Amino acid sequence: MIRFPKVTTAWLLLTPMMTIIIGVVGYPLIKTVYYSFTAAHLASPETTDRWVGFKNYIKALGNTQFIDSIENTAYFVSVSVSAEIIIGVLVALLLNQVFHGRTLLRALLILPLALPTVVNAMMWRLIYGPDFGALNALLTQIGLINEYRSWLGDPDIALSMVAIADVWKNFPLVALITLAALQTISKDLIEAATLDGANAWQRFWSVVFPTIVAPVSVALVLRTIEAFKVFDIVYVMTRGGPANSTKTVSFHVYQEAFAYMRIGSGASYALIVVLISAVLIATYLWLIKKQGNTA
Repeated sequence: MIRFPKVTTAWLLLTPMMTIIIGVVGYPLIKTVYYSFTAAHLASPETTDRWVGFKNYIKALGNTQFIDSIENTAYFVSVSVSAEIIIGVLVALLLNQVFHGRTLLRALLILPLALPTVVNAMMWRLIYGPDFGALNALLTQIGLINEYRSWLGDPDIALSMVAIADVWKNFPLVALITLAALQTISKDLIEAATLDGANAWQRFWSVVFPTIVAPVSVALVLRTIEAFKVFDIVYVMTRGGPANSTKTVSFHVYQEAFAYMRIGSGASYALIVVLISAVLIATYLWLIKKQGNTA
């Protein structure tokens, strides 16, 4: 019987997976890099091999609409992720308490995560409806607004309304990660801090916060990466409008490559987004390593 070293065995077992990854991810990535240096156009196949060098990248970095989409994405990420972290931590602290119905609430917490993004987007689009939307009806009845308004038709607030829909769907992820961390805290530490005269706020900062900061940091980076790539909820709710006020970088890449059929320039936009995502992923891996060293 042939015996291989453990390292060799591990690589032999990983070979099928690595082959699939190279075929599914590597080849399209290489083609995207190639297209980014060409004038490729879906309507003109003969332009595929027309080399333009860094012209697409220079054009992308000088495109005001692309810069605006980056600003929109940055705003969406900051609002959405910040709200998700705050609400998620507060909900986790609540569900970590002992009360009747806690198990049911924990189960219901998974519901928004289980909903497909398209379903979530359609649901909130109906809630925001300018004619029969539930939000308009509620705010009118309690006297906060005098007449119905188009929440997704106002360029000043449309992106914020999309962010609210995204927060509702994704804050349970932060809550579940935080709740798992909270359950690792020994009750003896909480009781000792209480006996020492620490109030609830002091117990949070001295006992709870140091325990949850690493898991919450991981959730923060994960949600930042996902929020930066946001596309589907924007596509369903607003199509990037009104007046491009909700156009994100992913939506801009989609329009450039498939709506306008400019594959070459679309590829350069996509690679810029990939580069930014790679920085976020590197940050995530660094946090994971730091958390492992701390443990």
